[in-house]
Amino acid sequence: MIGTGYVGLVSGVCLSDFGHEVICVDTNPDKIRQLKQGKVPIYEPGLDELLERNIAGGRLSFTTGLAGAVAGADAVFIAVGTPARRGDGHADLSHVMAAAEEIADALTGPAVIVTKSTVPVGTNRKVRQVMQQRRPDADFDVASNPEFLREGAAIDDFLRPDRIVIGVETDRARRVMGEVYRPLFLRDFPIVYTDLESAEMIKYAANAFLATKITFINEIAMLCERTGADIKSVAKGMGLDGRIGNKFLHAGPGYGGSCFPKDTAALARIGQEHSTPMHITETVIEVNERNKRRMVDKLLDLADGSFDGKTVSILGVTFKPNTDDMREAPSLTIVPALVGRGAKVRVVDPHGRREGKALLPGVTWLDDPYEAAEGADILVLLTEWNEFRALDLKRLAGVMAQARMADLRNIYSAEDARAAGFSAYTCVGRAGFA
Repeated sequence: MIGTGYVGLVSGVCLSDFGHEVICVDTNPDKIRQLKQGKVPIYEPGLDELLERNIAGGRLSFTTGLAGAVAGADAVFIAVGTPARRGDGHADLSHVMAAAEEIADALTGPAVIVTKSTVPVGTNRKVRQVMQQRRPDADFDVASNPEFLREGAAIDDFLRPDRIVIGVETDRARRVMGEVYRPLFLRDFPIVYTDLESAEMIKYAANAFLATKITFINEIAMLCERTGADIKSVAKGMGLDGRIGNKFLHAGPGYGGSCFPKDTAALARIGQEHSTPMHITETVIEVNERNKRRMVDKLLDLADGSFDGKTVSILGVTFKPNTDDMREAPSLTIVPALVGRGAKVRVVDPHGRREGKALLPGVTWLDDPYEAAEGADILVLLTEWNEFRALDLKRLAGVMAQARMADLRNIYSAEDARAAGFSAYTCVGRAGFA
């Protein structure tokens, strides 16, 4: 497994739990040292126990030496980062191609080279071309195996997937990949075998559709605020339709994270390159960014038009609960806007501080929501961690200088807030009061 980022580490650990011998490779010696000691550098529920168990079982090891890890391997997974390039939004494939060259140099026998990273359509053929040019005598096949892991639920997603998508062109690649995922096949989880291009496209199409669903319900929420409709009732009524489903219909400040922002940008770029503009995806990107900024306007209204000198306490800054990932989080738009307009910002997040301290300068980090609320003018619920789902609202209102709440995840209701003593309450797509 080349790369021990989120995808590579979770995939490597879970594959070792299937009984395979897995060697995870990374160029960062500090990270490898940490992993060898059984310490997980990211927060993902259940990953630390699984890692320790498989290290102890002798199935999982870590190294900075790619050549030794690849020699004799049946399958080599490329799971390096493909961030969006500055300027054009296209996926940066430099790490993928560098890994392909190193793998070509290190091969000692037949192997299947599997791209686990999210890559534009046509990348696996480029991987094969790069490797063949580098090592004409090498015996290998290529396969595309995109991941569909939700941060915060990645272990369950890997061990109990909705589907496994595998793009192959040869019987040998199909056979090897079948052995890799044999434990899941035996438990009747669906495996979709297809060509390389279709496997690559499935990943982008799936993420773009989910991002569209989130953005659509956020636009409907905005209309609900103007018309008096309740977005929770609307979403429930929609979601009970089997053709729509109830997932990803929760109104809020917009999507973020490691996948949706870069994958929608990459799909839009792919469409441009093939003279087939992805108009819906391009609009989703635009509307999602606009929705994040709309949250700032909601807070500004709650602050009577000015943040200057006011204390704002933010509960949750990671892009979603059960992860420490801050990438493209709505907080990265909202919090700097507050600080820049003169607010004194306090932040509480169960696991967001490690990354957030560098990304959110000028804020005060606290561990307790009640301490953060003391003397504050506005309380903002921004990430729906379980720790924030059953707060003592009366206690919070009682310690605030001005008991005003912005519930941007619709955890509570206007009735809850009013009964607790809040003087103003705003949310997303539902009635508040001031």
